[in-house]
Amino acid sequence: MSENNFYITTPIYYVNDVPHIGHAYTTIAADVLKRWHRSGGEDSYFLTGTDEHGQKIQTAAEKRGITPIELCDEVVQNFKKLWDVLNIDNDDFIRTTQPRHEKVVQEVFRRLKASGDIYKGEYEGWYCVPCETYVPEAQMGEGQTCPDCGRALTKMTEETYFFRLSKYTEPLLKYYEEHPDAIMPKNRYNEVVSFIKSGLRDQSISRTTLKWGIPLPGDEAHVIYVWFDALINYLSALDFPEENGKWRKYWPVVHHLVGKDIIRFHCVIWPAMLMALGITPPVRVFAHGWWTVEGDKMSKSKGNVVDPFEMVDRYGRDPFRYFLLREVPFGHDGDFSEFAMVRRINSDLVNDLGNLLSRSLQMIDKYRGGDLPMTYTAADIDNEIKECAENTFKEMDALVGRFAFDEALKTLWTFIGRANKYIDETEPWKLGREGDKDRLDAVLRVLWESLRLSAVLVAPFMPETACGVWQQLGLDGSPLDLGRANWQWGKADKQIKVNRVGILFPRIDIEKWKAQKNARDEEKRLKSDPKANYKYEEAKPQIEYDDFAKLDLRVAMIEKVESVPKADRLYKLALDLGSEKRTIVSSIKEFYKPEELQGRKIIVLCNLKPAKFRGVESNGMLLAASSPDKSKETITLLTVIDDTIPTGSQIN
Repeated sequence: MSENNFYITTPIYYVNDVPHIGHAYTTIAADVLKRWHRSGGEDSYFLTGTDEHGQKIQTAAEKRGITPIELCDEVVQNFKKLWDVLNIDNDDFIRTTQPRHEKVVQEVFRRLKASGDIYKGEYEGWYCVPCETYVPEAQMGEGQTCPDCGRALTKMTEETYFFRLSKYTEPLLKYYEEHPDAIMPKNRYNEVVSFIKSGLRDQSISRTTLKWGIPLPGDEAHVIYVWFDALINYLSALDFPEENGKWRKYWPVVHHLVGKDIIRFHCVIWPAMLMALGITPPVRVFAHGWWTVEGDKMSKSKGNVVDPFEMVDRYGRDPFRYFLLREVPFGHDGDFSEFAMVRRINSDLVNDLGNLLSRSLQMIDKYRGGDLPMTYTAADIDNEIKECAENTFKEMDALVGRFAFDEALKTLWTFIGRANKYIDETEPWKLGREGDKDRLDAVLRVLWESLRLSAVLVAPFMPETACGVWQQLGLDGSPLDLGRANWQWGKADKQIKVNRVGILFPRIDIEKWKAQKNARDEEKRLKSDPKANYKYEEAKPQIEYDDFAKLDLRVAMIEKVESVPKADRLYKLALDLGSEKRTIVSSIKEFYKPEELQGRKIIVLCNLKPAKFRGVESNGMLLAASSPDKSKETITLLTVIDDTIPTGSQIN
């Protein structure tokens, strides 16, 4: 391992949804770190990718009538397209369905099983289907709900393999005591250490009720649990465990960027797995916050989900990148506002950087025909600007090193503001009128140098913008390809002619923007209104009481759920009606999993004439409500909330 190496990763993103602002935020931050450290002369490696196994993927694929891998192949393209749109310069993109990853996951399992850190047992606990994780009773929300997503938990018992996480309680505490910067920000460090001190339990790492996953070597009735599988991607992408694999070069100089919701996986389970393999834990895990939208949680139903494709199309990739990292301290929750982004574009990008470039090049054109003065005698104020530039680099380097992107950009913009003020202080237009050639040459050269260094320092954050400034300054190549040696004052050593081609950023007319934004919001509101697609059925004719009295409605409990052979929509339900047992066939398979039905008390029409479906006799009909939203068919069972009502009770 060399101190001159730098390995940065994002989480691998779950392919159950389209990319959103959270995905963009993490990946842009990782991209900036990779570019910054590379420009500093380090051998930087940037990994991102997708997590493609698990129950949610299998279920989503079944609903669409395609295979899980077909679903993954389709959705993964959305992430790759977004990385291209955002100008992400990743070195690798790993998918957990790739053979290279599956091979490493199985090898890790073999090694940990051979060492005794994995053993076979039986697990009984409360399971969250959407989160695909068991939840300890001490962490359950009110009413046996998941503490993360708030949904109801399901009691499950299954044969499983366990990872001896409890064995690593003390080693983890010792490691974090010796490496207090291994988890950032500090409040996350405190959270993790407190969690470890509360006691760690061995973790279930396999499933028998799921088929979409990596087969467990030697016991293929099991598949490896998605979280155990997913974490190993950081090694499998580096050719672990090959003796000459990239992992020998980049481990443990690995920096994981994650959302705060998955910090325990990365700071408790993952380092314990690495310790069990004899590998040093990551040098740093940084957990950033979440985004809300103008004070509200993002929600499809509210129509306020921020689409990064849309933001880039409307405002440009670099303004979007700049805003996300400048607006909120990395590690804190942030509130996204288009209006705030428009204001930053007009103030920071148009008024500050854009204005500095435009004024400086215009004066070089006007007074020197576009030719950059090659020699000049510096005055005290010129040396002050030079010293400010050098301090800006040093401060930014320290700030980026601790992931303080907003502070780093603020520091750079302070320098840009100082350069703009320098124009007003030196009054080059006055020097031009008075014919003070030597002093004017010095001022023009200081402004050009200020812009050159600004382009170099902003390049990791705004690559496209930096390249645009570079070309207008008359420089060859790209600021993205320069090393730290070029972060110095006075690097121009040949005749240069500037190439002024126009404004860097167009100013946004606020009043026009507000009118357009209101129109867009109204259109989104209409589209997201859940009642927009509702079609209510006409009321049926009135009946006499005697007609209603003919219905025998009773409470029944579902004892067993089976699929009807060769029927995609049908379940065979075994019911307990108190005084008798019944079988009902119902077309609710696409809306409920067996474990969601078993044990429920429902309402059944008992005196309906029997009928056969696919050779199975159905004796009765359950009651359910269908949504009036015709854009999305949904069926909801009518269930008995009061569990004290006995089965067989009649509904009057």
